[in-house]
Amino acid sequence: MKPRRTSRRFVSGLIALALLFAPLLVLRDAPPASAAVNSAPPGVVPAIQQWTGGTGQIHLTSSSRIVAAPGAPAGMKRLAHQLAAEAAELTPIRLSVAAGGPAAGDIALRLDPNADFGAAEPALRPEAYRLTAAEGFVDIVGGGDKGLYYGTRTLLQAVLGSADHASLPTGTAVDYPNYAVRGFMLDVGRRYFTPRFIESYLRWMGWLKLNTLQLHLNDNEIGAPGGDWSKAISAFRLKSSNPAFAALGAEQGYTRQDWDSFENTAAANGVTIIPEIDSPAHSRAFIEFKPELGLNNGNSDHLDLSKPETTAFMKSVFAEFVPWFRGPAVHIGIDEYPSHLADQYKAYVNTLAPYVRSLGKTVHAWGSFSAMSGGGSGYDKGMVINSWNNGWYSPKSAIADGYKVINTNDSWLYVVPFANYYHGQGLDGQHIFKNWEPHLFGGGQDLAPQDPDLLGAMPAVWNDLVRTDYTELQVHALVDKSFEALAQKMWSGGAAGTDYAAFQNRVTAVGKGPGTAYLPPHRTPGDHAYGRPTGASSTETPAFPATYAVDGDAATRWSSQYSDDQWLSVDLGSVRSISSVRLSWEAAYGRDYDIQVSSDGTNWRTVTERRGRATAGNDTLAFSSTDARHVRMQGVTRGTRYGYSLYSLEVFS
Repeated sequence: MKPRRTSRRFVSGLIALALLFAPLLVLRDAPPASAAVNSAPPGVVPAIQQWTGGTGQIHLTSSSRIVAAPGAPAGMKRLAHQLAAEAAELTPIRLSVAAGGPAAGDIALRLDPNADFGAAEPALRPEAYRLTAAEGFVDIVGGGDKGLYYGTRTLLQAVLGSADHASLPTGTAVDYPNYAVRGFMLDVGRRYFTPRFIESYLRWMGWLKLNTLQLHLNDNEIGAPGGDWSKAISAFRLKSSNPAFAALGAEQGYTRQDWDSFENTAAANGVTIIPEIDSPAHSRAFIEFKPELGLNNGNSDHLDLSKPETTAFMKSVFAEFVPWFRGPAVHIGIDEYPSHLADQYKAYVNTLAPYVRSLGKTVHAWGSFSAMSGGGSGYDKGMVINSWNNGWYSPKSAIADGYKVINTNDSWLYVVPFANYYHGQGLDGQHIFKNWEPHLFGGGQDLAPQDPDLLGAMPAVWNDLVRTDYTELQVHALVDKSFEALAQKMWSGGAAGTDYAAFQNRVTAVGKGPGTAYLPPHRTPGDHAYGRPTGASSTETPAFPATYAVDGDAATRWSSQYSDDQWLSVDLGSVRSISSVRLSWEAAYGRDYDIQVSSDGTNWRTVTERRGRATAGNDTLAFSSTDARHVRMQGVTRGTRYGYSLYSLEVFS
């Protein structure tokens, strides 16, 4: 049977119909002509390095899946299940995990070390990722396991920043770190921190793409009470079940089970733990265990390096505990030893460093060689140096001597909780955000940005005040003031721009991430002023800056100069409808003052006033609801002969 011939007239009619409806067929699949491109990247912390926006959004639902190709490595499968659990904790989305290719609404996880990661340095590509939200699904490609993990952090944060906590803008993020080491050091030798705290910090660090936690495991108070070191508080925090070392570990310490849990949590959150066992100074805990190994017949916190048995004992300590440590590096301390014993010190360093390497670890150390010996000549070169003080061993000197360095500069990055030195009330997050980068050391020692010998940075908390009563959550309140700003500068530098208020909006939106409920946000619920940028007519001294009035810490305060016409302002970050403020006055209270608001920070109007106040303490002032971005306490008359001093200024809708 012959095929039926189609008439020319019929074909012509089909062509005409096609031409007639062609515009409609195109418009059905094309975005509306008015659709705006997502020019702004998702508001994540730290900020994305490169962003190419699309149009529209992708909505995740409980029908969405996390998919990996069949035969995906075990680590990717674990991450998929981790991501599903975290999404359930943080958002209304309930994701399933499957193998195969992605469908509409899915999240695909892939590893490809050869993918295009933009300007990422070759050594940092394993931590780079690409996140593409397009064609109805999300594709996350990691240069390595950590990069893939970081891509999931960006996904979750982008979703948290959406109005429905279930969407993200279409577009492509190409993201990578500027530095290999993005760290934090916590002194647990002088102050015990619970495993719950440490594991919460490991999760928070991963959320912010920080990748290195150094735990300073032994130390003692700085001076001997009455010159008697037997009365000094000291501790070594690892508790071995080996009878030979059972008495060395403090009662409040970490067992092998605790440490394994730390390592498991660290691995799941892209963090490497660097354990530090510090000697030959800061060694009172070892001398308590073996008094014959201390200088001055044991009345010291310095080991006696003239005795061969001292070095032999410290080797035995490392041999006992290094098998606990899964990370590639161990820190051996070696700072602040008496310089008149430099020859013994050098011999000790040159014995201990290669011994620790023989145990399979790379070696990190505190920079001390300038103060000890006038420079690094003759010292073991196989170490990474934490440059903590320009006088003890500056970064330029360490690099000239052949070392890689980490910025732990004391002037910039040290916090000694509640001390009157080394940022006792915490680092100023706004100052860090506006002024600091990992290559800055001060004192003529700044390096070039991303100097190849600069591995990164590591702020530090030192618990010098061993007899002061404070809790681990009070320490957290100090760290909380600057942690996100530090993470931003260590990952992508100035990519977040210069608007600190906008950055704080991001911080508030993304929170601290999954598994961190133990770390409270130190703020009153509904307070719009918490953590926002501040201004002031003056401060009494640098110890009482304006930022302390909005840090959520009841122990810190702003204090002005001693005159009546003084003010404190806060930038809420955007225009908000507000109707009350609460001031917590220190003893130097205001007798008469106005509450003023502004949309631009220049033109102010008074919304309420207080007259004749006679005491310090809390004062709540309500007023008719008004729209404002800036709020100011304008002093009229002081209540005392001092200035104005506020523990807090809170602003509410």
